[in-house]
Amino acid sequence: MKRRNFLKTICAASAVAAVTTPSMVLAKEAKPKGANALSYDAAVKAITGGKAVTKSDKVSLTVPEIAENGAVVPVKVNVESPMTETDYVKAIHILTTKNGNARSADVMLTPMNGKGYFATRIKLGGTQDIVALVEMSDGSFLKASKSVKVTIGGCG
Repeated sequence: MKRRNFLKTICAASAVAAVTTPSMVLAKEAKPKGANALSYDAAVKAITGGKAVTKSDKVSLTVPEIAENGAVVPVKVNVESPMTETDYVKAIHILTTKNGNARSADVMLTPMNGKGYFATRIKLGGTQDIVALVEMSDGSFLKASKSVKVTIGGCG
């Protein structure tokens, strides 16, 4: 029973210390909100390493023209590719142009996937463009983009 009382005392003391610790001490260590957030241009540069991106008909982006709720916007990306060992879709990146963080989804693929296809739902804070940035196995980058009008923002 003495051990339980000792543990209760230690827990109570640590709780009191946590409550009475000045918040400014803790705030110095906290990262600013959105510290890892990237703008659209910075995200494209981080993904491509500065390589050229070409708009292509091989990339099909399906999004609604009007999204009533920005919290759940469906996105489908289909890439025409034979998906062989030498010619396949290496990655599909879904980016937004005006969200706080432009990177919405990053998907890595291999020839074993059989199809260059990905579908998901993303959040949009307002009316903006959605961009599908596709990396091919030869190191080239293709893209497709469409505008989505959002009636109710989903990012807060």
